[in-house]
Amino acid sequence: MAEKSGLHPRNLHQKRYDLNKLSEAFPELSQFVFTNEYGNETLDFSNPKAVISLNKALLLTYYQIEFWEIPDGFLCPPIPGRADYVHFTADLLAEKNKGKIPIGNKIQVLDIGAGANLIYPILGSSIYKWNFIGAEMEPISFQNALNIISKNPRLNQKIELKKQSVSNRIFEGIIQPDDFFDLTMCNPPFHESEAEAKKGTQRKQKNLKLKKSELNFGGKSGELWCEGGEKQFLSNMIQESQLFKHQVFWFTSLVSKESNLKPLESLLKKAGIAESKIVEMSQGNKKSRLLAWTYLSPKQQESWRKFRWT
Repeated sequence: MAEKSGLHPRNLHQKRYDLNKLSEAFPELSQFVFTNEYGNETLDFSNPKAVISLNKALLLTYYQIEFWEIPDGFLCPPIPGRADYVHFTADLLAEKNKGKIPIGNKIQVLDIGAGANLIYPILGSSIYKWNFIGAEMEPISFQNALNIISKNPRLNQKIELKKQSVSNRIFEGIIQPDDFFDLTMCNPPFHESEAEAKKGTQRKQKNLKLKKSELNFGGKSGELWCEGGEKQFLSNMIQESQLFKHQVFWFTSLVSKESNLKPLESLLKKAGIAESKIVEMSQGNKKSRLLAWTYLSPKQQESWRKFRWT
């Protein structure tokens, strides 16, 4: 409940949650609010129902999302950290647009693995009015994301979902010959297997002294683990990005494990990129980083800016 140090300056969630304000907007949240031993109102963040209720209240209060549900056991995203990724990608665009963030329908963003929660398209379309295509392979996640869109009319014109039908493909089958994207985003699976993911959960439970069988954020295959883990997934992404080098300005992804950066940077050099960036991100004690790369030369970047952003 302390201030969330390290968040992006434009992030709306810099300070501790105003639980009274959130409970007024979303009364269901009030049943999970209690006063702790220090006399502060707080939530039991090990209770999945409390965390989901908090997310509903945040999305309604700050982003005007009237309906948001996720299936049992699926990933429940921490909204402040997810909003940070959106803000830092906006900065990447601004750096190439004379310091001004491009906003509105002209900006097209591809979210790889939109998930059941659809969080990045929701936040990006709400904050900067960008248009999104969300790529998703898992059937339950795809259907749930569709349901969120259908029950929030203002998302209908901003977010389109595409089914990825080939399990070992990332961009292929999603990016069409006449598509152009100003950004791609991705929060890749971290672990290499379900067993490794469970060990990670157990470590967190021990560190946080939780007695619950699961952490509050949940997660399924494809959300938390894939063959080869984060490093292999991003290696595949870099390899495949070469096929669409003139159709995307910034390819981006979160990178959870710092030791993965050097081998990924080596792959980027071999792929012949024009430029790459690593942006450090933090939310309290949690550290992450944003890896971005582009194949566009400075001259091509300027042509893109004039044609799409002005």
